[in-house]
Amino acid sequence: MVLLFSIAFSTAILAFLCLGDPKRRRSVKLPGASQGVAVRRLSALASLLPGMAYAIRGDGAAIFLWLGGYAMAGWLVTLAFAAARDWAERAEN
Repeated sequence: MVLLFSIAFSTAILAFLCLGDPKRRRSVKLPGASQGVAVRRLSALASLLPGMAYAIRGDGAAIFLWLGGYAMAGWLVTLAFAAARDWAERAEN
């Protein structure tokens, strides 16, 4: 259960990073400011905290399970944002 929570925590931060990504916001022509460099770097570091905690505990199996789950969740977040972009482009045309 803790492993699933850690994957969800990291995925939520990844989604936050995607929302404020300056290149993605420019390509979709979204209004508003994007996240600054410091916010993006701290968020990226925060998303890796569960993996670091597992490494400090010496739980190798949990590291690999978290890493695999985080990678899969990352692909799902990427696909979701790409689908949203495509939907917005179709609605615009």
